[in-house]
Amino acid sequence: MPQQIALVVDDSMLIRHTVCRFLEDCGFEVESATDGVEALEMLTHLEPSLIITDLQMPQMSGGELIAALQARPQTASIPIVILAGRKSGPEPPEARHARFVVYKDIDIDQQLGKALAALGFDPPAPR
Repeated sequence: MPQQIALVVDDSMLIRHTVCRFLEDCGFEVESATDGVEALEMLTHLEPSLIITDLQMPQMSGGELIAALQARPQTASIPIVILAGRKSGPEPPEARHARFVVYKDIDIDQQLGKALAALGFDPPAPR
């Protein structure tokens, strides 16, 4: 079975590192980008099976990235997981275009594990 590829898009180096490490521990090959512009450039030669993106980033927000992904036939069906700041209010409006929302102020690993399992990816390896 070919290795699953995940693209993580977040301008925070700490969040990118945390999410990438978790996905690598789950057996994904992981690529990362610091904003939507960089992610779209990478998608010209990368075919991920999952995209995890922050919403608030410079140059191109996660919402703009999601809109661009959905407008392109080659990326429209890739599952998207949103990384949102805090779970203190209603879900971000962009959530309707994503399979899951993971909140940065709650245990990210646990939330990602649940999202991966629900999306049909192999369950995360024990930590």
